[in-house]
Amino acid sequence: MSPAQSFPRALVSSAVLLAALACPAAAWAADAGHAAKPAAKAEKAAKEHGDKSAKPTAKASAKDDTEALQRLRERLAAKLGAEKAPEGRNTGVVRVVARSADEHESAAPARKAAPRPAAGAAHAAAKPAAGGAADGHALHWSYSGEAGPKAWGGLKPDFIKCGTGTRQSPIDIRGGIAVDLEPVQFDYRAGGFSVVDNGHTVQVNLEPGNSIVARGERYDLVQFHFHRPSEERIDGRVFDMVVHLVHKDPEGRLAVVAVLLDRGSAQPIVQTVWNNLPLEKHQESPARAVLDLNHLLPADRGYYTYMGSLTTPPCTEGVLWMVMRQPVAVSPEQIEIFSRLYPMNARPVQQAAGRMIKQSN
Repeated sequence: MSPAQSFPRALVSSAVLLAALACPAAAWAADAGHAAKPAAKAEKAAKEHGDKSAKPTAKASAKDDTEALQRLRERLAAKLGAEKAPEGRNTGVVRVVARSADEHESAAPARKAAPRPAAGAAHAAAKPAAGGAADGHALHWSYSGEAGPKAWGGLKPDFIKCGTGTRQSPIDIRGGIAVDLEPVQFDYRAGGFSVVDNGHTVQVNLEPGNSIVARGERYDLVQFHFHRPSEERIDGRVFDMVVHLVHKDPEGRLAVVAVLLDRGSAQPIVQTVWNNLPLEKHQESPARAVLDLNHLLPADRGYYTYMGSLTTPPCTEGVLWMVMRQPVAVSPEQIEIFSRLYPMNARPVQQAAGRMIKQSN
């Protein structure tokens, strides 16, 4: 069978395949029709005139037809995702290979517009995920707003105790059992320090050398920081401020001494800290002065004690709390200085949940 005779069958088969895949074939059929005309004319001329010289022309036309048909097959193959037949095999075979959705996506031209999302999907994409900001970054915990205390437990997996813990701090200290508590042994010495505004409070980092002994265990003083108003309440009473002195033992267990600050005369240790406030947040500023924290403690060393947690994320539990019963005076001006930085940085009180609370006789 001559190429001119086999061409219609190939064209019909291709057209059927194209129609099944909803691909236009008009352009290819037009090319095929143009390619077939020279062969038909050459064959007709050879039969009517018997011109011997027409045979080579017909053969040349047939060759051209074969090449045109092959080009058509290759174009069909390219459009249908077919693979080119290996060398030496039947060139009339077109093998169609189905592509996955991912392959089609990657093969699509770069200028092709992305599919338009449904209205619901677009709304969901615009809405930030729980615990995440609109720019894709996780929300940083805060004392108010979207990342406030009620949301802390859902901001990060590490913060889960803030929402699920059963021994959380601070608490409203009521009905403490009066017993002969062993006095806290303070071993505080004058030493160097640095101040940092960490974005949540003013924190003072101390040189080594300060410690306490509580319940027979030694804890080294690491840092202290301030809250306004006081996080702890005593029988419902809230104080102007509180300072938390954070200690750690060699095993990493924490013990916090809370000194309540009440409006009154100026406090020299607090003033020394304010004098060394850094000009920028998150930049630790070493001080030239020294601190002797014995002057921050009340004269009466009686205290309340209970087991609780950190009052900021990750709200780690197992913290030993000792809240000094007698408040220490700070001046209104000193309170105002801190208020300009942090008007409110206190976690709401948490449920006591039947915890044992002891207090000094």
